[in-house]
Amino acid sequence: MNAVDSADELTAFRTPTSPWITVGQVGAALAASMGIGRFVYTPVLPLMEAQAGLTPSAGAALATANYLGYLVGALAGIVLPGLMRSAAAIRVSMLILTTTLALMPVTSNETAWAVLRCVAGATSAMVFVIAVSAMHSNLSGHAAHLSGWAFGGIGAGIALSGLVVLILRSVSTWGSVWWAAALLTLICTLAAWTLTPERAPTAPTAERRRSHNQGHRRFGALFVSYSLEGVGYIIAGTFLVAAIDHTAGSFAGSGAWVLVGLAALPSGPLWALLGRRWSRPILLVIALVIQAAGIALPAVAGGIWPALVSAFLFGGTFLGISQMSLTIGAHLQFPHAVAILTTGYSLGQIAGPLIVTPLLSDGYHLALLVASGIVLAAALAAAVLTARFRQRATVE
Repeated sequence: MNAVDSADELTAFRTPTSPWITVGQVGAALAASMGIGRFVYTPVLPLMEAQAGLTPSAGAALATANYLGYLVGALAGIVLPGLMRSAAAIRVSMLILTTTLALMPVTSNETAWAVLRCVAGATSAMVFVIAVSAMHSNLSGHAAHLSGWAFGGIGAGIALSGLVVLILRSVSTWGSVWWAAALLTLICTLAAWTLTPERAPTAPTAERRRSHNQGHRRFGALFVSYSLEGVGYIIAGTFLVAAIDHTAGSFAGSGAWVLVGLAALPSGPLWALLGRRWSRPILLVIALVIQAAGIALPAVAGGIWPALVSAFLFGGTFLGISQMSLTIGAHLQFPHAVAILTTGYSLGQIAGPLIVTPLLSDGYHLALLVASGIVLAAALAAAVLTARFRQRATVE
């Protein structure tokens, strides 16, 4: 037994006595890895275009590099399941992520930026998979809204990253935003330091194996829906602020991203509570349709109010969609469901910027319309899931 294994075993014995401690730790990990580590790029993109000479196509390339790294991290959750149950892995990943953010202003080379964003994507995915798996394991049997609040950490991170840009954009440079993001990520890392990873699974019984076989047959529509959501949502997540900047002004763009985070923060527990009364697959379809409308809104209507409504609808749905999709996958007892769904999601995220890059020469509006259509396709895939399985208790 090596030192890492020993450290992980010791961590496993320090299970928090209160589920709210787990909620806070998972929320901090998700705020660092997703809300800040990944999504600070969205509000800082217009600053890098204005101050660092970054072109829209180069901006899309950096986004793709991040999503490619995210795919690598998600795949690690499938091929190295033991790593995904390691306390050392999540700690090292969060420290590396913090370092990549701090190094962004050190260079002006686009290749170096791409490498840093790729590494950031890989570590973000590893932290996400480990933290969400820990959440499902440690909060099993507790109220559904607890996991919703844990997911809300992403919204808190997004709001913080938006506030940082809103405050610093008029008094400092794009580089200071990255350094501030690195500091926030380090603080979240320390808050999540003692998070207890998922425990090793026990051998399935014959009854559970039968349930697994049934879950295999139900997983396809969910995987397609979540992968398409990855395509559509990431186009909006990457370019929404820049699009609003071009039509409603820079203050509106940064303010809209803060609103995305604020709307996302309570959306997790809200969708979880709704899931206690209605079918999750049906709620998933509803959330996807609402998100599609929100993404399209700034493309068809200019001004501050459509921008703010779009931000609110986007922020209020994307976490709920992820939460419901991953929860359905977990309830289907599909092996490595979180890692596999995250892999499909990350493949979609790689495809998203590549699909719309040829459309960016005339602005971001056409890209948002394409994103909206893809999210509607995700809703159709989820609708197939509801039609086939609405009577299945395991999906409910």
